[in-house]
Amino acid sequence: MSSQEIPEENLPAEQVPAHGAVEGADDPFADPGLPAHQPRIQDIDERAADRSERVVAFLFTLSMLATVGFIASYVIFPVDQIVYIFPFGHVSALNFSLGLTLGVALFAIGAGAVHWARTLMSDVEVPAERHPIAAEPEVRAKVLADFAAGAEESVLGRRKLIRNTMFGALALVPLAGVVLLRDLGPLPEKKLRSTLWAKGKQLVNMNTNQPLRPEDVAVGSLTFAMPEGLEEKDHDFQTQIAKAALMIIRIEPSNIKDKREREWAHEGIVAFSKICTHVGCPISLYEQQTHHVLCPCHQSTFDLSDGARVIFGPAGHALPQLRIGVNSEGNLEALGDFEEPVGPAFWERG
Repeated sequence: MSSQEIPEENLPAEQVPAHGAVEGADDPFADPGLPAHQPRIQDIDERAADRSERVVAFLFTLSMLATVGFIASYVIFPVDQIVYIFPFGHVSALNFSLGLTLGVALFAIGAGAVHWARTLMSDVEVPAERHPIAAEPEVRAKVLADFAAGAEESVLGRRKLIRNTMFGALALVPLAGVVLLRDLGPLPEKKLRSTLWAKGKQLVNMNTNQPLRPEDVAVGSLTFAMPEGLEEKDHDFQTQIAKAALMIIRIEPSNIKDKREREWAHEGIVAFSKICTHVGCPISLYEQQTHHVLCPCHQSTFDLSDGARVIFGPAGHALPQLRIGVNSEGNLEALGDFEEPVGPAFWERG
């Protein structure tokens, strides 16, 4: 039996939406609409708005003070100062102060911006229909009008205290990045061109801390030396030894090919920088039969019987030689400093 043959009184009644139900509620893509806007206390109470303005200005001012503190930390705290701070324990005073002040500076800017947006800027939600990418002239005009309205609603022009402190915080924070350039290290000036070696400085054995004598150096042996007066307890020991460390090798004079090397030696004892001219690694591998030394880092190889010239590897130039002699006490001594900077090439080399 079709529905047309069913008596009208037996047909189901038409479904009527229940009270409060939204027509089309079963549609999963129905527009739920926007909830009614609830005004904030700052919208209806000017004193509350002024308090929010002062909070935002305080956060921006705090950011400025923290940035100044960041810069001042470089001046106040020495690099090697260690302090105890609970619960972190013993930490670097400089690193802790830099991290704390920079963190406060960035956090205060973010917190101020969020508080400003949440309490003073307009929070009315405005739906915008999707539109083609190529905007029509009237759409562009509307965007500009909306931007002007947003600028007006941000109260940036009316809340001058917020505006001025925000500009101050944003202007100062980049200075922290400029100061960070100091971490690249001090300017080398002419420090890389000289070492502790000077005329009359005795060669001291790095293992025994005793002055070296010619008879202490056997043919084919390799000895490491440092300048007289330099001690491991010195605060700048690592800096100085990185430039002044020597390799002392004794070669039969007849086996020395380079004329200047032979003249700067003493009875076949030659002194070359221990610092590789590639990236500054200490050289320690010596091949007695060939008089070659090998850098363990990148396998640069130097011929110590021929002016320590590079015969293999990425090193760019020969190892500098130190001119040596013997003093009145019979100990080996330097007759001056290196004539060129030791170690790898650097930006001042000329």
